[in-house]
Amino acid sequence: MAVLAVQAIRRMRGGAQSQLMLGADGNLWVVKFQNNPQHLRVLANELIVSRLAEAAGLSVPKSDIVEVTPWLAANSFDLEVDLGHGRRERCLPGLHFGSRFIGGLVPGETVDYLPEPQLEEVLNLKEFAGILALDKWTGNCNGRQAVFNRKPRGKRYSATFIDHGFCFNAGDWTFPDSPLRGVYARNSVYARVTGWESFDPWLKRFEHIEADILGGIAESVPPEWYGGDMADIERLMEQLLKRRSRIRELILSFRNSERAPFPLWTPSKSIAVPHNFTETAASKGYIM
Repeated sequence: MAVLAVQAIRRMRGGAQSQLMLGADGNLWVVKFQNNPQHLRVLANELIVSRLAEAAGLSVPKSDIVEVTPWLAANSFDLEVDLGHGRRERCLPGLHFGSRFIGGLVPGETVDYLPEPQLEEVLNLKEFAGILALDKWTGNCNGRQAVFNRKPRGKRYSATFIDHGFCFNAGDWTFPDSPLRGVYARNSVYARVTGWESFDPWLKRFEHIEADILGGIAESVPPEWYGGDMADIERLMEQLLKRRSRIRELILSFRNSERAPFPLWTPSKSIAVPHNFTETAASKGYIM
């Protein structure tokens, strides 16, 4: 059952022009609308990748489907999207993607940038290796986004990974892999990576994920978020199954790039034996 939105609070920053909204459950939600300026399918991407990250134990906001009623869409000030060239339109009513707002409204408790010394002291810094594996698997064509939150009177921040809309190449649902796509802008988050052991347990969970888990995630996506043709989302899940065996190859491509992100990963630890997988989707057909 979707979370019912009861109040629009303000527009958020970012290309999708999300809105901060209060849900009937008492929580604040960052809502991406179906008629956002990026693409309809970014809603499906957000939900799929959020669920994959949750299943692997990575720090992402709780995600859900948020329902906006026609009355709320019509009567909320500034609940609209800017389409450029002076064109604006109201955010549509219906079912939209929501992610739980990180932190409170107190200034300074949640930030999207940290100075280098504080960034190096982030409590869950090691998770940047796990989200890298996920971004490479899902073909994130954008830079990795994160926000940092600390508890009241706390000194150290924790990272939460947000904005997965450009996984699967946004609305194209293709995988134009490149070494520097889907990576965080600053190398310091990868400085403690020493080898494949730094990517456990997330990498192994992705490599061994089963078809029925992907099928369940796909079934949770409202059909209107991808045009209603189930064959499209089935093909996407089939591609994900096939790409499990390429995640290490894609990480190595980043490792060997001009960024040189892993200074502690010595050549003696760089040998990887690719996993062989039985392609369930190819041999039995992908059924949801």
